[in-house]
Amino acid sequence: MGDGRRAVPAGGGLGVVLLAAVLGSMALVGATGSEPAPRPAVMTAAVDRCGPGWVAAWRTSPQPVRPADSLAGRTLRMVVRPQITGSGVRVRLSNRFGTAPLAVGPVTAARGGPGATLVPGSVQPVTFDGRADVVVAPGAEVVSDAVPVVAEAGRPIAVSLVVADTPDVVAGHPVALQTSYLSGPGDFALDVDGAAFTTPIDSWIVLTGVDVVTPRPVNALVAMGDSITDGVGSGLDADSRWSDALSDRLTRRGGAATMAVLNAGISRNELLAARGPDGGDSPLERVGREVADVPGATDVVLHIGTNDIAVGRSGQEIVGGLVRFTGLARAAGKRVFLTTITPSDAGPHGSARAAAVRDGVNRWVRERGAEYADGVFDFAAAVADPAKPGRLLGRYDSGDGLHLSPAGYRALADAVDVTRLTGSPCLADRSPARVVLSDG
Repeated sequence: MGDGRRAVPAGGGLGVVLLAAVLGSMALVGATGSEPAPRPAVMTAAVDRCGPGWVAAWRTSPQPVRPADSLAGRTLRMVVRPQITGSGVRVRLSNRFGTAPLAVGPVTAARGGPGATLVPGSVQPVTFDGRADVVVAPGAEVVSDAVPVVAEAGRPIAVSLVVADTPDVVAGHPVALQTSYLSGPGDFALDVDGAAFTTPIDSWIVLTGVDVVTPRPVNALVAMGDSITDGVGSGLDADSRWSDALSDRLTRRGGAATMAVLNAGISRNELLAARGPDGGDSPLERVGREVADVPGATDVVLHIGTNDIAVGRSGQEIVGGLVRFTGLARAAGKRVFLTTITPSDAGPHGSARAAAVRDGVNRWVRERGAEYADGVFDFAAAVADPAKPGRLLGRYDSGDGLHLSPAGYRALADAVDVTRLTGSPCLADRSPARVVLSDG
């Protein structure tokens, strides 16, 4: 396929290469361990040019999903909200976990209206090397040609796609916290009124990314973590994850501070498990494809560890994983920020042993994290009950003692020192620029 539309391996090949390179030169570092390894060169905020460019405007982290309903010959309408405004889009479809080729098409993109409806006049066909359909190989991802659909930050984009067969396993994101739709039998990709989409679903399926072309380069921050980053407790269709709140902060600041904030949270994710109980790959495996290879991504914030503690990992193991992650991200030229682990008094997350391990990891992050990363954000202090720091403050608790309320997620976003982020320097340049819609 041509540049920008090629099938790309979804197995995190770069992450594997980086992992080997970092582990070859650095030993595990415990809570009171050895000297930090030399830092690799890190990309600066300076850019070579300030012309039009593609940036990841929305992403989700795929997991293996067994569809509850047959998808064969039906149309999926995936609803997403891009983080950046631009004059055109391209979409990413994944078959990362499939064992057979996945045939998809026709595909359309449009500006979304209420529910499953589309904004009239905005529907555009999506092609792949000029074809209306595409076969995605097992383990691969494909990127579409450029599509002339205007994207507005925070306004829904609907990608409709017909699935030709019934795969046993698809790439999906079960905790979307966003309503999408499945039609009855038939091709309804061009349907505007949405009447055919009778089944609401709360997962994103097959679609894993939307890129936007902008007049000047816009950088992106990847928020990586577990269910707390995924936004559990924040509500359906509310856009109240901490990544959403951080995006709102950056938008209000505007200008060169603006960045896309991409959510790479996976519920039940563990830092150290190769593949967690829900099938989600660990951040150490995902850093290649979900940070290093993402258009425009310059920064990553990692909030992880509570599930590792709950399954019995030691503080030394978790700290070693944090060190390895920072090494991988920095070797890819990204700026990386670590966070303390938010408190919990729920079940295995809140036992006396868990509290002691969490306190030890958090102490290391506060005292030594900046020796390895580009900065540290104290998420735990932002939401802890001052009277009992091992639990969440009442108004920040969603009700289960582990996940946060919308107010709690806003508190996490407020704990990010946005002056430390790369931002998008070219947005300070107000000279005229013309958007060229291409696949470059």
